[in-house]
Amino acid sequence: MITRTATARYEGLGKAGKGRVSTGSGVLSDQGYSFGTRFEGEPGTNPEELIAAAHAACFTMALSFALAKEGFTEGTLDTSAKVRLEPEGEGFKVSRSDLTLRADVPGIDEDRFRAVAEGAKANCPISKLLNAEIDLDYSLTS
Repeated sequence: MITRTATARYEGLGKAGKGRVSTGSGVLSDQGYSFGTRFEGEPGTNPEELIAAAHAACFTMALSFALAKEGFTEGTLDTSAKVRLEPEGEGFKVSRSDLTLRADVPGIDEDRFRAVAEGAKANCPISKLLNAEIDLDYSLTS
């Protein structure tokens, strides 16, 4: 079992508050976030951006390993993720994650690629974690 950690601290309450988030690896160290970075486009990060990064990275790695398992040895996979935050009742929820993949995998046909990519989408650990609709749009050049 592997455990990864992150910490967050929020000083002040509501819109006036400001937060700092750090990861155990140190990749994020005391990075600022706030109402403004989450809802008003101010510089800094936010939880949904971090989820999008995690989902894009997890899916891309899962697909890479799935393609290697299928016997493919070369290729390039570029994925972006768009995570949607929308109102729900008096709060908000992450309702979906849209993955967009650009892939170059020499020698693979469209049907086989689709099956492997859909499997990676369903089985990457972050996809399993999200209780949201997950969409995958891709283009393949080979």
